[in-house]
Order: sequence, then C-alpha cells, then structure tokens
Amino acid sequence: MATVTELLLPIEMDLDHLLKDLRVLIGAGHPILQAAAEHLFSAGGKRIRPGIVLLISKALSADGKLSPRHRRLAEITEMIHTASLVHDDVVDEASTRRGVDTVHSRFNHKVAVLAGDFLFAQASWHLANLNNLDVVKLLSRVIMDLAEGEVKQGLYKYDFKQTLDSYLEKSYFKTASLMANSSQAVGVLSDVTSFELKCLNNYGRQLGLAFQVVDDILDFTSSDKELGKPAANDLANGYLTAPALYALEDNYKLSELIRREFSSEGDIEEALQIVRDSKAIPRTRKLAEDFAKGSSESIHWMPDSPSKRALLELPEYVLGRLC
Repeated sequence: MATVTELLLPIEMDLDHLLKDLRVLIGAGHPILQAAAEHLFSAGGKRIRPGIVLLISKALSADGKLSPRHRRLAEITEMIHTASLVHDDVVDEASTRRGVDTVHSRFNHKVAVLAGDFLFAQASWHLANLNNLDVVKLLSRVIMDLAEGEVKQGLYKYDFKQTLDSYLEKSYFKTASLMANSSQAVGVLSDVTSFELKCLNNYGRQLGLAFQVVDDILDFTSSDKELGKPAANDLANGYLTAPALYALEDNYKLSELIRREFSSEGDIEEALQIVRDSKAIPRTRKLAEDFAKGSSESIHWMPDSPSKRALLELPEYVLGRLC
C-alpha cells in the first residue's frame, strides 16, 4: 500500500508552494499570533485536506494545471483545518499534537483561542476574495459545522444513550464537512455538472467519515506514540465513539462505568477491556470499509490521470492505517 507521501506525489511541488504561500498570507498579523500560526504550519502533518483539493483540481483540469483560485481554495482549506485543530486542543486540554507542543501549551490559552480565530478570519477574508458566492456558501457552512460539531461533542459527553446516527452526524460536522464541501467547491470553480458536484461532495463526505471512524478505532488499538496523543483519550474524556457505542450493545456493565464517569480506580481500564473483548472493533472496521468504498465509487466518472488514481487510493490509505 502506498504511503500518503507517495499518494500526494502528483502535487508534491504544489503542496510546497502552498506552505510558502500560507506563511505569506498570515504574515500581516500580530507578531504573537503570527508566531503561533507559524508554529502550527511548521508542526508537520500530512496535508491531506489541501492535498484532496489540489488533486481534484488537477484531475478536473483539461491541461492538468492549477489556476490561482484553485490554489487559494487549497490554502483556505488548510487554514480552516488548522484553526479547528487549535480550538480542539484548547477544548480537549491536549498538551501535544503530532509530537509537538500545542499552541496553548507553548503560549497560553488566550493566545491559542485568538490564533484560531485569527486563522478563521484570514480564511474568511481570502474566501470572500474568490468572488464566487457558491464557494463562499460551501466553506462558510464548514466553519458553522465545525462549531456545531464541537458543541454537540460537549453535549454528548458520557451520554451512553446516544445513537450511532448522532455520533455520525457529529463526526460529519467535525471531520467530513470540510472534505465534502471543499471537494464540491473545486467542482464549482471547475464548472462541472450538478451531478458531478454531488459526486465530489459525496467523495469528501464518505472519505472524511472513513477517516474519523478509523481514528476512533485507533484510539482503542494504538499506543500513545503511534497516535501522537494519549491512547483511549476520547473514552477517558467521555466522548463515546463507534467502538464504545457498539460495545454498549453487548455489555451493559460498560454503561455503568460511563454513568459514573470512570470515577473509580480501574474503571477506564475495565471499559477498554470490555470494548476490546467485544465485537465492537470488527463492526467499526466494517463501517469504515463501507465509507471508503462509497468514497471511491463517487469519482469513477473522472477521466483517468495520476491525480484521479491518487484520489482512488486515498480511501485505501485511510483503511491501511489500521494495519
């Protein structure tokens, strides 16, 4: 299976330009905010979200070249994603991400919140300057969805009666909305048909959900080092993902542990064992596989190209993280 670096080879140089341009775009802010944002863009990461935008843009281009507006859309996508990570880390009180200190750990909570707001504001400004109302609506919806997803996640803490549908809705808001709407926005800028716009949205939606479901499996099966954050962090914080929800169907004892918010010694370890001993992980894997398959099937209408082939391999890459 190809690595993400290999998958993004068709746009390797474009991603390098994107990071350079991002540093220029954020350079006009307050020095501390600029330093916080620079810290984020220097922290690495796979750049999958802007990568998807660039790959779709190239796949839909008659000559395989990128327009300035497509490049700017990729930059806006990465700004929105990075801003959401800053705010997520503050809410989750995470001390590291991708192996480096989070913004609020390096600076403070106030700077982190302002840095996230700063990036959202920058993204909104550059979005407006694309002068395309449909694209503005799509990406503005993402910013709304991210906020709603964060609120819903907080409301559902330790709620062992929540449904799988509510979990998937929250997952769409927090992870898949950006992939879905930015993918569709590429189609708007590329002037594709309404059917193709729906297909692009579905590609990003299903890929994003597969990505989130796989992340939620890894929270139960990986080590701290592999995750770049504490293992079982979501469960310990009361965020019930698909594995926990499936395990609740098999073992009522888990609901008792959740009800008392893992307050007794050994509760979280017992809960982890219940999930791992149940059929929850295989069932969740099947859920991720269904989303990945749906994503790939959404773009078969695209003409063959290295970029299309990379897009088709991305869902397999997402599933391969479980190996």
